[in-house]
Amino acid sequence: MQRSRLRFAIYSSAAVLAVGGGIGAAVAATTPAAPASLTASFAKDSDWGTGYQAKYTIRNSGGTAVEGWKLVFGLPSTAKVTSYWDTNVTGSGTSTTASNANWNGTIPAGATVSFGFIVTGSGDPTSCTINGASCSGGVVTPPTATATATPTKTATATPTPTKTATATATPTKTATATATATATTPAGGGVLVAPYVDMGLLSNGATTLSSLASGGGVKSFSLAFVTSAGCKASWFAAFDPRQKQFADQIGAIRSAGGDVKVSFGGATGVELAQACTSVSALQAEYQAVVDAYQLKYIDLDIEGAAVADPASVARRSTALAALQKANPGLKISLTLPVLPEGLTADGLNVVKSAKNAGVDLDLVNIMAMDYGRAGQDYGNLAIQAVDSTQAQIKSIYGNNDAAAYRMVGVTPMIGVNDDNGVFTQADARDLVAHANAKHIGFVSLWEAHRDKNACSGALFQCTNVSQTAFEFTRILAGFKG
Repeated sequence: MQRSRLRFAIYSSAAVLAVGGGIGAAVAATTPAAPASLTASFAKDSDWGTGYQAKYTIRNSGGTAVEGWKLVFGLPSTAKVTSYWDTNVTGSGTSTTASNANWNGTIPAGATVSFGFIVTGSGDPTSCTINGASCSGGVVTPPTATATATPTKTATATPTPTKTATATATPTKTATATATATATTPAGGGVLVAPYVDMGLLSNGATTLSSLASGGGVKSFSLAFVTSAGCKASWFAAFDPRQKQFADQIGAIRSAGGDVKVSFGGATGVELAQACTSVSALQAEYQAVVDAYQLKYIDLDIEGAAVADPASVARRSTALAALQKANPGLKISLTLPVLPEGLTADGLNVVKSAKNAGVDLDLVNIMAMDYGRAGQDYGNLAIQAVDSTQAQIKSIYGNNDAAAYRMVGVTPMIGVNDDNGVFTQADARDLVAHANAKHIGFVSLWEAHRDKNACSGALFQCTNVSQTAFEFTRILAGFKG
């Protein structure tokens, strides 16, 4: 999820939640053929008139890895950076300096790193340099010093939602903990409640899935995000899932009666369907992750450029249909951006593509966040989005009201959203009541660490509303399906 999430968001390191959605242990380049060369591109994720959310994607097009980066960009006097994630930011007047965090300073040859930010006011960047050279390209050298502070952000998740994943070190082994939740796997398959977890934050060993489970009263989680390192699956461009990173923690969750979904994509980084140019190669990478963790459930968080890329959408749908055929019973969900009026046209195309390819879709999980409507009731907007999406699903699948609601999942960004809208505890209670009344298929949130920390500060780790630890998770655990 992009938006500090998942959005969900959820953040990855070298392509990167939190986004929901990297670590210094990035994949090493092999046999470099040319010196490192960095470029950086600017893109807006959303614009609400009085501000916008944007990101820079830094690409290493050379043949050797880059260790450390610093991007300096100018803004007009009418614009100011007020929030940021997956980077450390300093500013002087209209000049903003964004440098790598301690976990995403390495950019392997051919890889990318992204960071996001919120601008209050109007006006695009007027200048840009990366490690002292023009962002349009040039041979670069690392900056003399790189920051080591924890980056701000969330998708996703994240939530992505803005989901994304951050990371700092190799995870530690954990003992099995007993979860206290009542949210379990329903008879029809899938998990009812599974908050997104920025696995990059988890990798520093300070928290574990089991401690998040016992603290929040839930048994299951959505793990964000697997992106790509070339056409290879990678936990936020840092860990190869084939090495079974986090497998001990996933085992502890299963021993306590829960399960996990692994979420591919997010707001930052490159989703595998964009990185892999053949269906067979893409399917093989999805299969590698399914095999590594013996998965029953996978989630595809499709947002940003990926949601509007017809070639990768078609490739993903075909690969997912083949993957499901090779793994009978595998549950597949799509996590997509939403407005109160429903899925965007691009999101609808993703759902239709999956259906037409023969994917037996379990859920359409909506990122109920970052509408650009700060000041309105984000609980009511989330409820409206649920109902609007149900109507769209009913139209696409021709099923009845109850069946269409069972295909809807909802993931709000708890607390303050990236667009300064606020999703409160009262909103969470209202959403759960509506979800129970309509018997939808799934409830989540972006992001578990933000709820645990119960703090004010950077959006990747704080909700910035008054709350007790795990308060939102415990409210959402009241969803019974």
